[in-house]
Amino acid sequence: MTTARRPIVVMGVSGVGKTTVGRELARRMGVAFIDADDLHGPANIAKMAAGTPLDDDDRWPWLDRVGAALAADPAVVIACSALKRSYRDRLRASAPAAVFVHLDAPIERVAAQATARRDHFMPPALLASQLQTLEPLGADEQGLTVTVDAAPEELVERICRSTNELFLR
Repeated sequence: MTTARRPIVVMGVSGVGKTTVGRELARRMGVAFIDADDLHGPANIAKMAAGTPLDDDDRWPWLDRVGAALAADPAVVIACSALKRSYRDRLRASAPAAVFVHLDAPIERVAAQATARRDHFMPPALLASQLQTLEPLGADEQGLTVTVDAAPEELVERICRSTNELFLR
């Protein structure tokens, strides 16, 4: 699909569709997929499952593991919230070529998707804290924002068209 390979981070709040879109994007590109949720330590999972938002001190070791995964495979797609600029900077310290794809959707859609999930440790009640934490991509960050308003396959098509342009920069 693309001639150049750069790691891609599919980012956004919990329930926006990062894993679904990230898996489909990786499949379409023929590269590995990692869900950063699988890299959380047991203490972080327990804290979130109990309805307590993570703080920066909780996130730094996890972000370092995500950054190591990005650095280990220059063609990987990783689903990771990456909510703050400082978190994305931490990931870029390990993988400077990383491209961020911010999935953005109306709160009602995200809340409905988060509530429908039955197999995830992150309760929908933490969505408000994620929205408060979210810092959109800056104009100087390599990436794009995609509005979640279509089926995952259509979103992936948009992402592929846009990331092809980003890979040429």
